[in-house]
Amino acid sequence: MSAEISFFHLFLEASILVQLVMLTLLIFSIVCWAMIFQRRKILRNAVQQLKTFEDKFWSGADLSKLYSEISAKSNIQGIESLFVSGFKEFARLRKSNINNPQIIVDGTHRAMRVALSREVDSLETHLPFMATVGSISPYIGLFGTVWGIMNSFIALGSVKQATLAMVAPGIAEALIATAMGLFAAIPAVMAYNRFSHKVEKLENSYGNFMEEFSSILQRQTAAESNA
Repeated sequence: MSAEISFFHLFLEASILVQLVMLTLLIFSIVCWAMIFQRRKILRNAVQQLKTFEDKFWSGADLSKLYSEISAKSNIQGIESLFVSGFKEFARLRKSNINNPQIIVDGTHRAMRVALSREVDSLETHLPFMATVGSISPYIGLFGTVWGIMNSFIALGSVKQATLAMVAPGIAEALIATAMGLFAAIPAVMAYNRFSHKVEKLENSYGNFMEEFSSILQRQTAAESNA
């Protein structure tokens, strides 16, 4: 309890600029934690959706029925978006009476590549902000610290006898800014690294599915052309 009272007392006694620095870092920290919980939920759902879809896809389900089932959903995301985009383009090219299997497969692959780019962009939402907070928060806190210490030493110039008791409160106020900068930066950096790794793994899994799905469609198209 005394630590909390001491913190708020030091905050109230700090200069306006140092207070603004502390408030900025506090806002950064709150916003960043909200994004961390949001990204964690979204990425966990994406991983679960990937496992569920792959189990259904590789179980030998009819692709047309699977496409109809997924297309009926109101919100198509993740690997399902890649599958729907690819199969839709595949069906459209086949109806165009194109007899070249390679053209059909290339068109399907391009459609899935566009869908992949959109999904990765969606998964990476807020990650640049976390990286920015992790990079600049320590420097913002350090700026507040330097400013606070500078003011403390300037104030000492107006007294004849300087003591530690006179300069200690000002230095303590300033050091809180550095502590808050680290408090905002450390979780942001850890979350950014962890989420970036998860996004990279999901992107690799999506890319592998694209290649495997393209191979399946290529074999199917080639077999129909030779029939």
